[in-house]
Amino acid sequence: MKTIKTTGYSGDPLAEAQRYFDNAREILKTKAGNGTPGFYSDAKYVKMACNTAWSGVLVALDAIVPTPVKNSRKSVDTYKQYLSTKNRKVLHEFISAYNYLHLLGGYDGDLSKKTAQTGLEYAESILKWCGRHSAPVKK
Repeated sequence: MKTIKTTGYSGDPLAEAQRYFDNAREILKTKAGNGTPGFYSDAKYVKMACNTAWSGVLVALDAIVPTPVKNSRKSVDTYKQYLSTKNRKVLHEFISAYNYLHLLGGYDGDLSKKTAQTGLEYAESILKWCGRHSAPVKK
């Protein structure tokens, strides 16, 4: 059986999440295009970038949020429930990141540059919080 090797993954989920955010910014910068001032021109790439950034939020949170039951997936409610007991501000940032990145950007393809930028700001804030509250990565 062949092993699949992932490139670029350092084993550090927070570094991996930052890589997702960097990739999302690069997609917006190079692919989403400039439409009317303040807006992107290509919804396909806005969706791609916002979904990438949202995945980065989940990767960062997976470093600290325990899996609820063996062999089950975490849902948005799992993250919300965990954050509601740990930090209400981060909970609100998570909900806002969900709205901006996952719903408005990822599903709707909202072309507003402010929408994507705001979502990425919330994502970075969540990443910083995770960095302060995660256990050191063992190698």
